[in-house]
Amino acid sequence: MESMFSGTVRALLLLFAFHPLTVTAAQTPPAYPQRSIRLVIPFPAGGTPDLIARTTTNQLEAEFGQSFVIDNRAGANGIIGTDIVAKSAPDGYTLLHVTPSFVINPRVYRKLPYDVFRDFAPIINLCTFPGYLLLVHPAVNARSVGELIALAKSRDKPLTYGSPGIGNTLHLAAEMFNARSGTQLTHVPYKGIAPAFNALLGGEVQVLFIPPAIALQQVKTGRARALAFTGAVRWAELPELPTLGEAGLNGFSVTGGWHAWFAPAGTPRAVLQKLESAAGRAVKLPKLREGMVAAGCEPDGSPTALFTELLRTEERRYAEVVRAAKIEAE
Repeated sequence: MESMFSGTVRALLLLFAFHPLTVTAAQTPPAYPQRSIRLVIPFPAGGTPDLIARTTTNQLEAEFGQSFVIDNRAGANGIIGTDIVAKSAPDGYTLLHVTPSFVINPRVYRKLPYDVFRDFAPIINLCTFPGYLLLVHPAVNARSVGELIALAKSRDKPLTYGSPGIGNTLHLAAEMFNARSGTQLTHVPYKGIAPAFNALLGGEVQVLFIPPAIALQQVKTGRARALAFTGAVRWAELPELPTLGEAGLNGFSVTGGWHAWFAPAGTPRAVLQKLESAAGRAVKLPKLREGMVAAGCEPDGSPTALFTELLRTEERRYAEVVRAAKIEAE
């Protein structure tokens, strides 16, 4: 009897000894990623966000051994695509590549279908832009910022400026220019920077603020005329071009913002950390850095903690810009 009891006890001890290992193994999630990752860009294909995203994901595909599917979902100044990600499963397989419109939209739209701080988890800031070019169509009789201001004030019919839509940084830059210069350039919104730039090249609008790398070739060939750069210092690719501050609007400086990745809130921390680490390594690679510089941006790679602080700062800064530009919420 004692022998039978001892045998039973040993069997039970062995069962309980191996049972926790069995449960742990069953609950261990598979290594991430196991399939392709969807990266939603809430802007049209062909713009700067598209270029930065594709340059970065090309590097991550090699490391992860999985493809990134770029999904351009333009509309409503980025709201449509951003909402798609907000409502996606928090599993790391749907991500968002977005610009400062992310924190501007809550200030220019009365009701959004998501909350930028509650419904998203920041991953990493890939790069920042030092500023924009102020362009005019070649037919505009102005070869300096001073001449543009004088022309705008002398016309009975206002000059028009294009933008990718209401509330983006290009729209805000133009309205800040109006406020500082005393002009009344009329806003014509388009569905993306590409159609806005085409409108300038075609003479549909006379003025445009634009990320510099997009317009560099057209400026060099004379299809568009650059009058100034909005950054704090001159752009290295056009060193002869003055800043707006140098051109007469003392203290006027508008940076081009940032390009960052987000995931839906609730995404596992381990997944977020893996994405942050991989993207952080990618932006340090010489090939990727060269591509970003060619696109007119400065590689960043700020980790999640620092980027979260930047988001709060940016939200407050753009709230002030919206108020100064007297943009009414829609």
